[in-house]
Amino acid sequence: MTQSYDVIVIGSGPGGYIAAIRAAQLGLKVAVVEREHLAGICSNWGCIPTKALLRTADVLHTAQHAKDYGLTLEGSIKPDVKAIVDRSRGIAHRMNNGVGFLFKKNKVDIIWGEAKITKPGEIVVSKTQKKPVEPMGPVPKNTLGEGTYTAKHIIVATGARPRALPGIEPDGKLIWTYFEAMKPEELPKSLLVMGSGAIGIEFASFYRTMGVDVTVVEIMSQVMPVEDAEISAFAKKQLEKQGIKFHLETKVAKVEKAANSVTATLEKKDGSSEKITADRMISAVGVVANIEGIGLEAVGVKTDRGFLVIDGYGKTNVPGVYAIGDVAGPPLLAHKAEHEAVICVEKIAGLPNVHPMDKLKIPGCTYCNPQVASVGLTEAKAKELGRDIRVGRFSFAANGKAVALGEDQGMVKTIFDKKTGELIGAHMVGAEVTELIQGFVVAMNLETTEEELMHTIFPHPTISESMKESVLDAYGRVLNA
Repeated sequence: MTQSYDVIVIGSGPGGYIAAIRAAQLGLKVAVVEREHLAGICSNWGCIPTKALLRTADVLHTAQHAKDYGLTLEGSIKPDVKAIVDRSRGIAHRMNNGVGFLFKKNKVDIIWGEAKITKPGEIVVSKTQKKPVEPMGPVPKNTLGEGTYTAKHIIVATGARPRALPGIEPDGKLIWTYFEAMKPEELPKSLLVMGSGAIGIEFASFYRTMGVDVTVVEIMSQVMPVEDAEISAFAKKQLEKQGIKFHLETKVAKVEKAANSVTATLEKKDGSSEKITADRMISAVGVVANIEGIGLEAVGVKTDRGFLVIDGYGKTNVPGVYAIGDVAGPPLLAHKAEHEAVICVEKIAGLPNVHPMDKLKIPGCTYCNPQVASVGLTEAKAKELGRDIRVGRFSFAANGKAVALGEDQGMVKTIFDKKTGELIGAHMVGAEVTELIQGFVVAMNLETTEEELMHTIFPHPTISESMKESVLDAYGRVLNA
């Protein structure tokens, strides 16, 4: 017997599970198809467990600098790799269980298996070829299985996987993806990181704090290439002070494997080359959307550069088929997927005043030490677009709370349209900036002007005061620098 739903979501990551819950809230009958793990990559192998690792690194870093705070710690402080990994995996397990609870609470059915769209409005679920990925353990109770299911609306939320470069494919032993980097059995003495996006830099920061000799190779001219150049340069300088070595405008041309190490041939922009040997290597050169094997080609869903093509509401070119999250293209961020999910479902439900997402107002965060966070246009992009701008800057070195915390290495940079006073970009580096960036995101969503920001009272003493000072600096009114 074929079971019917209003909405079927393929994939239970941040986009998928939020889509399912929001649809259920709106009174729709919903099911989610999952083949490996509830909550997807973000909660199991990405956003959450990596932050657990980085929190351990923060605690270790603070402990190692206890004397700076007038404290004397007896004995040496050493990382316990097994305990660190167990804590991270335990947190992932908790998040995984949390999504299962939310599905039960909202009466969302779980269909366990691999989905294939056979025609618009119909999917066939077959037995999964994958084992439930640790830390999930057993398949949740009360799940449905193999069979044919129908729904007027099918949402593809299958996410993405690590990109593998030809000849430098990860092998799980010497060349890692983030899967292996997240649960090492022991710390390598040396590590080569290929790629300096958020994933590469976060792992570089974690392993360096753990005492590993870390080298980062980046083909572009700056680390964290999507960030404002000034913020990127500031972060690079701080990371270099910690001992991380960088090779910019350089590519890994070849990797030779030994029994317990890799030797990479690095080719520089000027044509010169050198070899670097490391115990392990992390490949962090982006991701590839999971679009294969779902039946998308057979029903004619359009793709562009490996991602599904959608409109502002998640619709593909095939009626009744939608896509959200990483599979629908950049920026490849969990919070983008979640918001995209809400927009898609609310449009399906016929809610009034549903607006497409403005991608310029999606914040980006990198949780290295120091943290980096941004939203909107970089200074270079604003100039490229011909915008007449005002730029403000404020250093954490002039912020009382940052100095008191021993976190005075940071800065805030704001970019305004000179004619209208519109905030068009905000960029931050330093302690807790990933928590602060939402203030600028709210301001941009409310179309706040510089005048309104300057008349907003920020609490004292807080690092957030640096945000206001940066605004003041853009208009020649900075008070504390």
